[in-house]
Amino acid sequence: MEDRVRTDIQDGIADVRLHRPDKLNALDVPMFEALIETGRELAAANAVRAVVLSGEGRAFCAGLDFASVMGGQGPKRDLLERSGESAANFAQAAAWVWRELPMPVIAAVHGTAYGAGLQIALAADIRFVTPDAKLSVREVHWGLIPDMTLTQTLRHLVGQDVAKELVYTARVISGSEAVDLGLATHTAEDPREAAFALAREIAGRSPHAVRAAKSLLDRTRDAGEAEGLLIEEEIQRTVIGKPNQLEAVRANMEKREPKFEDPE
Repeated sequence: MEDRVRTDIQDGIADVRLHRPDKLNALDVPMFEALIETGRELAAANAVRAVVLSGEGRAFCAGLDFASVMGGQGPKRDLLERSGESAANFAQAAAWVWRELPMPVIAAVHGTAYGAGLQIALAADIRFVTPDAKLSVREVHWGLIPDMTLTQTLRHLVGQDVAKELVYTARVISGSEAVDLGLATHTAEDPREAAFALAREIAGRSPHAVRAAKSLLDRTRDAGEAEGLLIEEEIQRTVIGKPNQLEAVRANMEKREPKFEDPE
């Protein structure tokens, strides 16, 4: 797996790097498999409080490696294969697994993020991009449609008209324009450094509260008023009065750094 995705965990932060720099981290079958396996392993990593997702070399991810996946130059697998109880098929899972993680995921994007690469980045909670990064919903350029969870991410970030323009034209936008449109969160000359600074801040908060907050925001995304209010109450009951919540109060009152326990 490390020949495609490398992971290093320190101080509660998982540093996940797509590792196929000679191909601009384009996705072949082993890369799909490594992304899914890495995400599933992190889902069970209770000591991980935040994830930084980035690409090694000159790009975040240039998208699908057509020569390998469709041109007979690499391992074969039906990318649309559906198995198990997951709502996502094989290709979708490479992006959706990051959305499903219980802890926040921060994408650090540089170079290109095209097609599948952009959809992986959009599955993160927060995105830092270099001002000159190149992003594109690229699929129509290749006679395809975006089918790696874009329908579940892009529509919550930009208006329907903007989404349609980006999909219909496959045009390339800069990191700066991506932030202006709402596609990315912040520009940064060094997005990994900015992502790690934010990850360290998040890792210093109660992991139970942060995970509960992510669950709250994701579950209420499409909820009506009554359902949303009930979900707020339901999730609040899982954290209020618990050890980490009481530790947050004590640490603030005593003006000291809190000592939080990891989820079990």
